[in-house]
Amino acid sequence: MANETFVTGKTLVGELVRNYPESIEILMSIGMHCLGCPASQAESLEEACAVHGFDPAGIIDAINEKIAASRSANA
Repeated sequence: MANETFVTGKTLVGELVRNYPESIEILMSIGMHCLGCPASQAESLEEACAVHGFDPAGIIDAINEKIAASRSANA
């Protein structure tokens, strides 16, 4: 399950936060504090990373790993 893809760069930030609350910790730790702003509801993770100056690939990988770990811990 560690290589499973739950989110991609096209995943909307609002959807990400709603469906995978474990991702909030990662986003907040990199300084992406706008998770509840209206724009985040229609902004993709890729777009949010670009606005904040982050490379989305590493963040997406970290989020998918966190979600996988959470799922396996709750299984």
